Amino acid sequence: MTQEIPRDAAQHSPATSGASCPPDAAARLEQRVWEACQGLYDNLVDPRDALWDESGWWQVVGNDLQRGGAAAVPFSTEAEHRQIRHECRGLAVTNEFAINGHENRINYVIGAGHNYRATRRAGVTAPDELLVAVQAVIDEFVMTNHWHRRQQEIVRRRDRDGEAFLRFFVDPDGSLRVRFVEPGQVATPPQATTDPASSFGIVTDPQDVENVFGYYVDGSFVDASEMQHRRANVDGNVKRGLPLFYPVRKNLRRAEKLLRNMSVVAEIQSAIALVRRHQNATRSAMQQFVANQADANTGAAGGRSTSWQHFAPGTILDTQAGIEYDFPAQGLNAGSYVAVLQAELRAIAARLVMPEFMLSSDASNANYSSTMVAESPAVRMFERLQAEQIEADMEVMRLVIRAAERAGRLPSDTLAQVDVQAAAPPLAVRDNLKDAQVSRIEYQSGILSPQTWSQRRRLDYAQEQANLQDHRQSGSAAQGAQNSTPRGDEM
Repeated sequence: MTQEIPRDAAQHSPATSGASCPPDAAARLEQRVWEACQGLYDNLVDPRDALWDESGWWQVVGNDLQRGGAAAVPFSTEAEHRQIRHECRGLAVTNEFAINGHENRINYVIGAGHNYRATRRAGVTAPDELLVAVQAVIDEFVMTNHWHRRQQEIVRRRDRDGEAFLRFFVDPDGSLRVRFVEPGQVATPPQATTDPASSFGIVTDPQDVENVFGYYVDGSFVDASEMQHRRANVDGNVKRGLPLFYPVRKNLRRAEKLLRNMSVVAEIQSAIALVRRHQNATRSAMQQFVANQADANTGAAGGRSTSWQHFAPGTILDTQAGIEYDFPAQGLNAGSYVAVLQAELRAIAARLVMPEFMLSSDASNANYSSTMVAESPAVRMFERLQAEQIEADMEVMRLVIRAAERAGRLPSDTLAQVDVQAAAPPLAVRDNLKDAQVSRIEYQSGILSPQTWSQRRRLDYAQEQANLQDHRQSGSAAQGAQNSTPRGDEM
């Protein structure tokens, strides 16, 4: 702690006033003061030093805009959130390991797409015609909106940006159309920046941040019923999501740089065929030797020339005493850095709760069948993500049915009679024969319907029944034609 000395006191101090003490005494006092101050500087410790790393100061954890500061997120303003999203978007399009991680998450969570089937609600006797009509509306929505492809993009956006915004538009015929809204479009307009309930472009109840009233999209207010916001990696009272790779973004960059440096070093070492050491040779003698051994010479900028010597396969080198030959490629050992690269990738895979081979595509030391068993962490994680995806998709399907109700395509009480079931692709490695036997036992015991059995097998029950009917009819026609053909003894 330092105290400022008043100017008038400094002017009359012994160290500055030559009239009150001899010059040598003043010099000694000045030296002592300087040494004391120097010691203070040496012993000064900035309490923020622990918060510094190679990328700069750590960001403050916690959102001041949230009541009580309970939300632990690395951003507190829209500008900080935008910077985080921009950084992780760059990784998603340039870092090969990040791209692989995103694609594998899509492969396992969505796969070829989820199947949807209209079913009767428990305890309700809905007519078959209503189930057929609802299924037709759902199938039309899936086809019109390219829903399976849009599902994949939802997962990509949610992981890459930490959130995905869907906006709904209803056509006059009651068809629902879905479009994406860029996260950068959702921002608080200047006139609402002083309202804490309108922060981050999302208008909420001032007393309940989870009760969303609407969104500011390009400065215009959009009611919450017209949009869906899917967040990730944050608490429920945080308005915006956090990108998947934010905690390991440095690991991704280091892995990419390490792989690049390994490749460059190997390229340089392998490009130099050999190095000749001329012991006790002068510069002119070396130049003359190179000129005598050259098979070709090429000119270069600045008047310099490059000498080339061709070594055919199996060439044996003979030379006079005093010259040694070294081959740099013999000392090339890029494998010594592979362990470091694998450690970085292992840290990234730990963030994703995925086996390392799913990130590095190196299955040399991994067994897929043992990794994707039902109790493995990866399967548990993917099942959880599939459940989150299905829950959000079901909200969309209910909007599809409500839009059809308002347009008169479905009865007004359709949602009270009909429910929608979704089936995601299986994750764990299965024994198909045992699965079929278990399903048959469940079917014979009366606890499994043929419709659900077909859905498990990713088959369209109605289509398969129609195919079976066609097969029976074609078989009957063929049998009838065979019976009507006269035999040889009847001719």
